[in-house]
Amino acid sequence: MANKADLVASVQEVLGGTRADADRAVENVIAFITKNLTAGEEVSIAGLGIFVAKPRAARTARNPRTGEMVKVPASRTPKFRPAKALKDAVK
Repeated sequence: MANKADLVASVQEVLGGTRADADRAVENVIAFITKNLTAGEEVSIAGLGIFVAKPRAARTARNPRTGEMVKVPASRTPKFRPAKALKDAVK
C-alpha cells in the first residue's frame, strides 16, 4: 500500500531538490484541494478526476448499542469521481 511518504519520495525523485521541498509541494496540493472543497468549489485534475463536496441531508439514525434514535444533522462530505483515463488505467 502506498502512503503519503511514498508520494513525497516520488515527487522528490521527479523534481529533485530536498525531501522538505517535496513534502511542502505535496502539502500544498492537499491544502489547495481542502480549501476549495471547504469553499464549495470542485477541484478537477485532468487525468485523475474531480473532487467535490456533496451535501448530506439531515436524518434520523439508530444507536446500535442502545437502540435509541439519534438525529444526525445535515453535513457535506467529500467525494471523488475518477477520470476516464484513471478508470481505463486501472482496468
